[in-house]
Amino acid sequence: MADAPDVVVGDDGLARCRWGAAPELYRAYHDDDWGRPLHGERALFELLTLEAFQSGLAWITILRKREAFRAAFDGFDPERVAAYGDADVARLLADAGIVRNRAKVAAAIRNARATLALREDGGLDALLWSFADAAAAERAGRPATFADVPASTATSRAMARELRRRGFAFVGPTVAYALMQSAGIVDDHVAGCHRAA
Repeated sequence: MADAPDVVVGDDGLARCRWGAAPELYRAYHDDDWGRPLHGERALFELLTLEAFQSGLAWITILRKREAFRAAFDGFDPERVAAYGDADVARLLADAGIVRNRAKVAAAIRNARATLALREDGGLDALLWSFADAAAAERAGRPATFADVPASTATSRAMARELRRRGFAFVGPTVAYALMQSAGIVDDHVAGCHRAA
């Protein structure tokens, strides 16, 4: 039963953003992860890596493979991933459990190294969350529909530029905005969703 074009009431009686109503994997991600403030170097490195791998694919593809990604990338420990060499790249490209894309694998390794380098300047967490105030300032309240949710913003463009300046790869403005959404730096649950704050 739909209460609004972008909100669906589930069999549990909770209204959700339409994209998060089904299947169950999306529902759990919508309710438990997306838009909740996420902190910690490893957790944010994982999210950044998965958002980059998602580029050009449906997010459900990444969610279905998330545990395989965690196993393949040593729990997204940036120190271990930063040390990957040619044998690890070959292993990852042969792993049918993940998305096998050479450019994205190379970006994950490069981004692990950039994450370690950021430790000297406060770390990945501090860098990503330094954009929260700017992201909040450019918002005019909660989106009424997903048509009101941008694919990128001035802040995501600034974040992408800064990440690239710091040595990160595969982090354009759209990936940066998706990262901001999933890490809770912005909260794009639409009005009427039970997760809308």
